[in-house]
Amino acid sequence: MLYLVTMTDYVRNKKVTLNFELLDLFEAGAVLLGTEVKSIRQGQGKLDGSHVVVRGGEVYLVGASIPPFQKANAPTDYDNERVRKLLLSKKDILKLYNESEKKGLTIVPIRWYNTGSKLKLEIAVAKGKKKHDKRDTIKQRDTKREIERTLKTQ
Repeated sequence: MLYLVTMTDYVRNKKVTLNFELLDLFEAGAVLLGTEVKSIRQGQGKLDGSHVVVRGGEVYLVGASIPPFQKANAPTDYDNERVRKLLLSKKDILKLYNESEKKGLTIVPIRWYNTGSKLKLEIAVAKGKKKHDKRDTIKQRDTKREIERTLKTQ
């Protein structure tokens, strides 16, 4: 029997590819409240300016904002930007720890998406781009767009 698994992007960090060069990708689960899961599936939430840290053999998402699904039913002490624990294998945690200790590398979240009924967070080890690298990326993107336009009109 063949099952077709569709992946839906719910929330995406749009500026991550402009500001960082992505080196290694990982898929992580997250410890979330039910209202946070519903909120993410509605497309609410922001990953801009957030990052991932490794502390004490555990991985955490810091600075991501996820509003409650229904404000009236949210707990009174609910914090949009609380630190959320990420679920990874020990091998992946060790690899992330070793990469995060290297100078100039950081771990950034890319997108929330689903695999089947599970909500996943895609994270990457990334290296920050300099200003001239960002200009090159924008230039390449614009030339690619122009080529596609000319091919489309012909």
